[in-house]
Amino acid sequence: MRTDGDGRVVEDSGTDHEVVELAAATRTPWQSGVGVIAPYDFALDRELWRWTPDDISLHVTRLPYVHVPVTVDQAAALSQEENVDPAVRALLAPEPLSIGYMCASGSFVHGAEGERHLHRTMMDAGAPAAVTTSGALIQALTALDADRVAVVTPYVDSVTDRLLDYLGEHRINVTSSVGLGLLSHIWKVDYAEVSRAVHSVDHPDAQAVYISCTNVQTYDIIAPLERELGKPVIAANQVTMWAVLRAAGRHAVARGQRLLNATAPTTLV
Repeated sequence: MRTDGDGRVVEDSGTDHEVVELAAATRTPWQSGVGVIAPYDFALDRELWRWTPDDISLHVTRLPYVHVPVTVDQAAALSQEENVDPAVRALLAPEPLSIGYMCASGSFVHGAEGERHLHRTMMDAGAPAAVTTSGALIQALTALDADRVAVVTPYVDSVTDRLLDYLGEHRINVTSSVGLGLLSHIWKVDYAEVSRAVHSVDHPDAQAVYISCTNVQTYDIIAPLERELGKPVIAANQVTMWAVLRAAGRHAVARGQRLLNATAPTTLV
């Protein structure tokens, strides 16, 4: 056992690796945070942490329970001002640098004006900076210079149609789309099913593919799908975490994902 130049205790483990322990007097690293407002049925907290830098904490709260399936009615309920306002205020105590509304359908269900109203509601409630999933989607497509997109959703047609209308309002041309028709337990869709849907919907004219819904797991398959298709693949959780961290002056963490690579900070020498 020895001490390195920074005062850390280094234990020789007898292998090729050393175990480093921080001394008790080590200065506590500064920890900033961002807030996340999630639907009541959100099941993928761990996935959000995977995009998060080590010195950023996620402060997560959930919207009130609504006894309806994943339909337009559910999306509308999740975006109600009387639910979003107190959710924002509940996150303010730990002083987050920004707050993200982590729900795709809740942020596109009332179109572009509905998304803008949702953003205003968050700012009026005290958010230092605010991001919604559907607002982040438009930011991401702009950053990738993509205005033709193929769309995968887990939704029934009535909800998917609202997303296509929202994209149309932003002059994004949808080359093709597919919905899985699910009314519940979306987080149980596995990577293989998502991958098959992405491959089935890809179109030669599409400059990118978007996977909607923050309850769809995507972290590990984004980069492989991009290599297979030769174009960006973006997902609801990815764009939201990218945007909320960007609003906080930080950059999301992932290997090989085109959105993150294209917008990574550059170091000038």
